[in-house]
Amino acid sequence: MNVVAPYLRTALVRRPARLIYLSSGMHHGGRPDVRGRDWAGRRATASYSDSKLFVTALTFAVARLWPGVSVNAVGPGWVPTKMGGPGAPDDLREGHRTQDWLATSDDPRARTAGGYWYHEQSREPRAAARDERFQDELLSELASFTGTRLA
Repeated sequence: MNVVAPYLRTALVRRPARLIYLSSGMHHGGRPDVRGRDWAGRRATASYSDSKLFVTALTFAVARLWPGVSVNAVGPGWVPTKMGGPGAPDDLREGHRTQDWLATSDDPRARTAGGYWYHEQSREPRAAARDERFQDELLSELASFTGTRLA
C-alpha cells in the first residue's frame, strides 16, 4: 500500500527541515476508513484513491505532530508516464516543479506546513485528510503493522 513506506521512512528519519509527500488529486475519491486494510499489499483492500488519501492524511498528521518542520503534500497532476499513460493531459515537467520548489525555495509559502499543493498553488484537500481522529487511527494502524511508532 502506498502509505506504508512513507510512514516507516518518516518514523525512522531524524527530523528534517522539510518533508514532501507525493499524493494525487485522486485522494478526493478515497475512503477514510482504515479498518480491514491489508497493509502488506497481499490482497486488494484499498483503491489507489484510498492510498493517496492515507498519504495526504499522513502529511497533515506529521505537520501537526512535528511543529517546526515544513511538511506538505503534492499532487503532481495526471502526467504522461507508464502509470498515467501517453494521453495524460498534464505537463510532465510541471509534475516535479512543485516538489523542487517546496524542497528548496525561500518563498515563505514554501516554508509552511500542512499544505496540499498543485503547480505551486495551494489546493484544498479532502476534509477527511485534516480529520485528526482519522489521522490518529491511521497512525495507530501503521504503527501496529510496522512495529514502529512515529515519535
